[in-house]
Amino acid sequence: MLGVLSGFGVIAVVIAVGWICARTNVLGSDGQLVLNRMVFFVATPALLLNSLAQRDIRDVLSGIFLVSAGTAVIVALVYVALARGLLGRRGPTLVMGAMSASYVNSANLGIPIALYVLGDLAFVAPLMLFQVCLLQPVIIAIMDRLMTAEAASSEGASGYGSPSTGVAGRSGALAALGQSARNPLIISGILGLVLAALPWKLPERVLEPIHLIGQASVPGALLVFGMSLYGVRVLERGISPRTDVALVTILKMIVQPLLAWGVGLALGMEGHALFTVVVAACLPTAQNVLVVANRYGRGVLLARDSAVTTTVLALPVLIGVAAVLAG
Repeated sequence: MLGVLSGFGVIAVVIAVGWICARTNVLGSDGQLVLNRMVFFVATPALLLNSLAQRDIRDVLSGIFLVSAGTAVIVALVYVALARGLLGRRGPTLVMGAMSASYVNSANLGIPIALYVLGDLAFVAPLMLFQVCLLQPVIIAIMDRLMTAEAASSEGASGYGSPSTGVAGRSGALAALGQSARNPLIISGILGLVLAALPWKLPERVLEPIHLIGQASVPGALLVFGMSLYGVRVLERGISPRTDVALVTILKMIVQPLLAWGVGLALGMEGHALFTVVVAACLPTAQNVLVVANRYGRGVLLARDSAVTTTVLALPVLIGVAAVLAG
């Protein structure tokens, strides 16, 4: 338990340093952007590749991944049922709320927690692949179809048609898959899984430069994360969809961890494996949700406020989970 708390302490301190860097502008106006690009395009792909290349493929594609992916889908469906039935939400905003409740921050926060708290990156890469290669394209395809129907309805009411809207759903999904194929994290994750499946391992001297570069990933990601928290105003009265954000937060921070715990127990998990699936379920809403929301101009405030709110609550919730399951 002391080791787990120590890991959270390290994460909190580095996040705080990132916040101070943003507050004092010590890295300049473009510091966060440059650091974020270095982490995303260079350091984190190297970390994933190095970690997976030294693993056995059976350890990576385990029940931990299945529980994480399964609970994400269930929580999304629960959100749809509640938001539609109780709040009367429909269309693209409903979809963005479901994505906010289920799509976790597996990179900027998931990787540091996996490394410093769990001591194992095994669940991060498969979860990332599931979200970026499957969950996100499906959501984008749904959003395209809904936005096309919305546009067609509006144009029909005004007497104008649009002959090109019928293929938007397919092109949107294919575009999302194409973008995923160019994502450096996905490329390194797939390559790492291929190396993990091989009957032999690469020599350490080959992996050493990759290992060295990868060491910059965790501190860099945490610094960027801390910088992103500076100056953010959320839950503003009369502007923010507070009820929707509250529903997302409850599902994300309470329901999904409990669901992961229950499913894990039902599958016979215990000890570190059970702790891992619950920790993965406690990860906050990812920034990718805000990217998708901005792309369509729907649910932007919901995605932003959900990401910030769940992020603020993530560390105390994770510490509580550690006290119960890692004690």
